[in-house]
Amino acid sequence: MTARAAPNTTSGWDRLAQAVAQAIPPGEVDAVWLFAPLRRDANEWGTAVLSRLEGERRRIYTARYTLAVKGKERGRFQATVQDVGTGPVEVLTRVLRDAQRRSDDEHPPTAVAPEVWFASVPPGAAGADAPAG
Repeated sequence: MTARAAPNTTSGWDRLAQAVAQAIPPGEVDAVWLFAPLRRDANEWGTAVLSRLEGERRRIYTARYTLAVKGKERGRFQATVQDVGTGPVEVLTRVLRDAQRRSDDEHPPTAVAPEVWFASVPPGAAGADAPAG
């Protein structure tokens, strides 16, 4: 899924949460991890990893955004949400730690409660109450 929004002052994370809510019902997300956003030149990039439990396994999603923070394109926003697979519940913590090491990021991803991350999503937003599929 790809989303584009009109320029506004909402943070990249809020806008990404709204885009994710179009693809995954927020009530089904059991965990969210945010990697530190990167800024270079006129753009900011952010990556979140989300999961939802499916029995003894977790379905993992990667959500990414690009936000133009300077220049003529300021406010341009693009987001993607990608289903990247499933795995045993206990494996995800190790995968996130390994991803941080590979990315050479000195800060580990930050766990955020789903209800906090999705706080900017209006109740009844399209897709937010859709059944799992």
